[in-house]
Formats: sequence, structure tokens, C-alpha cells
Amino acid sequence: MHDLAPLTALGTTRPRQDTIGPLTISEAPDWALASVAARLEQERACADALAGLLGGPAPGIAQHVQGAELGAFWIGPHIWLIEAPYTPDLAQRVKSACGGSASVTDQTDAWVRFDLTGGGIVAVMERLSNLDIAQMQPAQARRTVIEHLGCYVIRHADSLTIYGPRASAQSLHHALVTAAKSAL
Repeated sequence: MHDLAPLTALGTTRPRQDTIGPLTISEAPDWALASVAARLEQERACADALAGLLGGPAPGIAQHVQGAELGAFWIGPHIWLIEAPYTPDLAQRVKSACGGSASVTDQTDAWVRFDLTGGGIVAVMERLSNLDIAQMQPAQARRTVIEHLGCYVIRHADSLTIYGPRASAQSLHHALVTAAKSAL
């Protein structure tokens, strides 16, 4: 029998955390993701099902909502990413709620999540992206390019979440740390 050990996207057994000045960059592997795409002429039924899961309306354009157990952010017309603290059955749970109104795909292993906390977030992001982070309000989510990688950025009251392609986790992490060292 194989003796396998789970590794984070950065290739270690424990999540990486880097503190540069007042900023902390944390790899956050304990999150599950599922994409939800409403099927043609089922958009309202899908949005209603998501509202039931989230405890409130599905997020609108460029928005993020956080329910009691699940969060979601808009990624395109009638398309969302659902996030939750890691659970192996997130996609199945969402599919059960949406029924035939949506196509649901587990995205957990496709993305890496980094959380930025502390001071200097705006200065760091100004070096990485064309997003105006200083103008982004909490509960807003945007797609942008960081170091040639398509990423999602979610603004929280006192932090920032970045989702990037898991296959490029090392490159994204390097860009974040390099920008932090430059800015701070």
C-alpha cells in the first residue's frame, strides 16, 4: 500500500505563512470550492436555490456574500464560485440544492487561496494588479491578472483573499512576497 501524505499547493505539509512588515500572507488550503453555472432558462431557479444555501440573495456582479456556512462570489452572468471551510462534499451539497437548474463542478483542487492580513495591502496590490484596491469596498470581488495569472480578488473589511491557479501557486506566492518586500 502506498504511504501518501497530503501536500499544500506550495508543496509542503503545513500551510506557508510569510510576514513582511505589517503584512501577513497566508496559504489557506482548508477551503473547498464549487462552481455553479445556471442552465439556460433556469437562472431564477438557480439563484433561488443559492439564496437558500447562502441565507440571502446570490451575489450580483462583482460581489461576494458570506452566509453562515458558505460564501459565494460572482464570476460571470449566472455563474458563481461557492466557498466553504473544507468539506469533501461541497459540490454534491450544492448540486443537491440546485437540482437540474445548474451545472456544478468541484473546483477545490484547481485553485490556491492566499489571505492577506494586516497593513500595507493597498501598497502591495498596487504593484501586482490594475485593480484599484483602495476603492474596492468590503464584499466586492473582481477578476484580475497578477503576474500573467488570472486571479480572483475578494475584499473583506480588514483583509484580502486571492484565488489563483493551483498549478501556478509557487509563481503567485513569489509575486506576492516580492511585491510585499518591495512595497513595505
